[in-house]
Amino acid sequence: MWIYLNNKFVTDKEAVVSVFDHGFLYGDGVYETIRSYGPRIFMQDEHLSRLFRSAAEIGLTIPIPANNWGEILHEAMIRNEVGTDLRDAYLRITVSRGAGDIGLDPALCSSPTVVVMAKPLEPLSPHLYETGVNVIVASTKRNLPYALSPQIKTTNFLNNIQAKREAIAAGAYDSILLNWEQHLTECTISNLFFVTDGTLRTPALECGLLDGITRMIVLRLAEELNIHVEKGRYTVDQLYQADECFLTNTSMEIMPVTSVDRRPVGDGKPGPLTLKLQEQFRAARSRF
Repeated sequence: MWIYLNNKFVTDKEAVVSVFDHGFLYGDGVYETIRSYGPRIFMQDEHLSRLFRSAAEIGLTIPIPANNWGEILHEAMIRNEVGTDLRDAYLRITVSRGAGDIGLDPALCSSPTVVVMAKPLEPLSPHLYETGVNVIVASTKRNLPYALSPQIKTTNFLNNIQAKREAIAAGAYDSILLNWEQHLTECTISNLFFVTDGTLRTPALECGLLDGITRMIVLRLAEELNIHVEKGRYTVDQLYQADECFLTNTSMEIMPVTSVDRRPVGDGKPGPLTLKLQEQFRAARSRF
């Protein structure tokens, strides 16, 4: 496997980061995960824009200009023989504060560490899309947005990991995190949507969640299909009463949820509006 590390490609055995890297010591860094459909990278500009925005929010200067990233990502795919007509690519960009003396002062680090990994995107089982997945509501709460903005896609993921541990222990696909006001936010790596009486609902960004790229696309497609959309503050009880539910992220696209806390959602099958959006998303992929 070839890894892009600080201005050059090296083998995975040579891809070594210092133990003094502040990304390792303190989780001081940002990242993005991107996918391709064949050789075409999905929503590349939007993902890179969010990467640069996240970095700016923590005062981290990305040393590679925005217009150079396309070439790097494509070379990573070519070197690893992914992003082909037979194999979609999973791309991960990580930018940490870099190596420096122990201490919290960012000035201790002279230059950021930049890593790009490209590997085959392992598609989820078609069975999951046919039957839907089960999720739980975690006891772990989403970080306060006033303490750490959810708009920063940070490498410090312990909040999400704790919620994921709960899901694993419960035998669930994933966990939904509530915020400090007991309102729905998102799952550990995906955004949340549900349907009640024909209205598509999703937690507002103000609840403390990441503005997902696929979330944005789904909202756009819903508008094109004249589906009524509401973004707001919702409780677990409102989710329990939903007719449909689904999750969105870059790699899974639109994943139906058919039970929450072991309670069936609607009739316990992927709902008609979910299936309609899935179909529309797949038909519209080439636009993005």
